[in-house]
Amino acid sequence: MNSNTIGYLVTTLATALGLLVIDTVVPGVDIANFPAALIAAVVVGGINSTIRPILSILSLPINFLSLGLFSLVVNGVCLWLAALLVPGFAINGIIAFILGPVILSFASTFLNNYFDEKNVVGSVLNSEMTADKKIAQSPLSTIPSDMTVERKIEQSPAGSSNSEIS
Repeated sequence: MNSNTIGYLVTTLATALGLLVIDTVVPGVDIANFPAALIAAVVVGGINSTIRPILSILSLPINFLSLGLFSLVVNGVCLWLAALLVPGFAINGIIAFILGPVILSFASTFLNNYFDEKNVVGSVLNSEMTADKKIAQSPLSTIPSDMTVERKIEQSPAGSSNSEIS
């Protein structure tokens, strides 16, 4: 896996954990379980990258007149759309509609910053590289390294053929 994929997975995990936070903090937000939160995090990410920019452009005059406060409504609509698409995730009431996305934003930002500070992506990549290295050095490895082949040639008796080298 590359760092972009791991970064996406870490961001999705942070969003899922943020959804669980708003489930406990905001009345009217209900998430059935952690798998529903993970699915909701993926759907929220998809909606925020596709539908939200369109809604933001269409609501630009209203957002301008409200000094940016209408963006809370746009965020609420996006979260509500995600709740419509994901079973086990529901948004009920105006408080959940407005306050849910605000707290989700704070929680996700906090968790993403925490994961960045702890260098989670780098740690995962390093452990993955270490695991690959251990597999390559394993005696059960099917592809011998050049060094292993050279050692076998050097250890073979002078008169024997080298056809036994695998």
